[in-house]
Amino acid sequence: MKKLSFLLTAICLLLFLAGCGPEPQVAKIGSPAPDFSLVDLNGKTWTLSDLKGQVVFVNFWATWCPPCREEMPSMQKVYETLPRDKFKMLAVLNKDKPEVARSFAAKRGITMPILNDQDNKVGPKYGLTGLPETFIIDKKGVVREKFIGPAQWDSPAVLRMLTNYINR
Repeated sequence: MKKLSFLLTAICLLLFLAGCGPEPQVAKIGSPAPDFSLVDLNGKTWTLSDLKGQVVFVNFWATWCPPCREEMPSMQKVYETLPRDKFKMLAVLNKDKPEVARSFAAKRGITMPILNDQDNKVGPKYGLTGLPETFIIDKKGVVREKFIGPAQWDSPAVLRMLTNYINR
């Protein structure tokens, strides 16, 4: 009986400890950005850690999200304005169909990389609460800014902020 009691206690302890493991890390300002690899609509694989040394703008969006569609033209202007050797813009398509995004981009002249995360593998790493959400990652791979909701990305204030990160 003692052996059975000990065995049950040991099993309970192991089950308890198994449930007490570290929680999955999500993107936090001041912490390293969770790494990911995704394929864009043109078949190119993008790995975040490969972009160290550049400022990276990561925007999670979907074509079915009206605020996401509204902010895309200002994102495109930023993409066309900032130096591509120092700044990368990645539009991460979240829970949406790549063929719909391809059509959307073609009709609106969107040329920035659109990465396919239709299965939402990357979204949870960033703790998404909705769409759109945008993260600014510095040259060292650290999350510096998080924006929930749409923004006017080509505004002077945002361009100054991004330029400051590029010039650091």
